[in-house]
Amino acid sequence: MKEFKYTITDPEGIHARPAGLFVKAAAACGCKVTIEKDGKEVDAKRILGVMSLGVKQGETITLKTDGDGEDAAMDTLQKFLQENL
Repeated sequence: MKEFKYTITDPEGIHARPAGLFVKAAAACGCKVTIEKDGKEVDAKRILGVMSLGVKQGETITLKTDGDGEDAAMDTLQKFLQENL
């Protein structure tokens, strides 16, 4: 299992458009992908789960990948977060 902590810098937090793109990128990964915030963990491949976290600017999330291809998935999703959120 790989973990990556990231503090959201987007002024609007994780909002609909980038959340949709993130879910699409996560869904392309063959491994399990989750996002955790304040003890609540959701499937990163489900838009409603990601949006339910209500992540605002300045809040920290933990991205986790587990399974086949977890390293490549983490690299891809970590890059996405840094470039878009």
